[in-house]
Amino acid sequence: MKTSLKNKHVAVLAADGFEQAELEEPMNAFKEAGARVSIVSPNDETIFGMHHADRGDDFHVDIPLHDADASEFDALLLPGGLMNPDTLRSTPEAVDFVRAFAEEGKPIAAICHGPWVLIEAGLVEGRKLTSWPAIKTDIRNAGGDWVDQEVVVDHGLVTSRKPDDIPAFSRKAIEEIAEGVHEGMVHYMHAHQ
Repeated sequence: MKTSLKNKHVAVLAADGFEQAELEEPMNAFKEAGARVSIVSPNDETIFGMHHADRGDDFHVDIPLHDADASEFDALLLPGGLMNPDTLRSTPEAVDFVRAFAEEGKPIAAICHGPWVLIEAGLVEGRKLTSWPAIKTDIRNAGGDWVDQEVVVDHGLVTSRKPDDIPAFSRKAIEEIAEGVHEGMVHYMHAHQ
């Protein structure tokens, strides 16, 4: 039986320059599983994707970040790309939004360079995760245990390396979202404040 995300609301936090496949494919997988998915962004109206170095499509922003409340969502997706996570980790409201999901024990799925935002939010120390290989040193320097695997799950934190990993990433993220609140994430946040 397929895992259902009926009655689940997932936030996709993204800014301009996200890797399009890393937003679009998991978002579609979540929707197929029954979730409602909303794109949240520091931009008010649209954001654009990238196909590696080439500009991709424009996507409508459902909820501007200044109007978003983490308590109204069940989970968070952080797509990669280069520009997108760099913008997000430099935006205090975005970092606070991500941290709020962790404080409530809600699943967070981050792929490629997405874990840059997790580092800025203080969510990787002592955690096992993966990412695009170029940022493994950043993760290790932040106290994370970086591994080269298709997908890694650590108490509600789901991470993957690259677009090729998206099918496995989406499957594991759906499982974690279906499980709901992760007490391990809540305990982690209390221990690392």
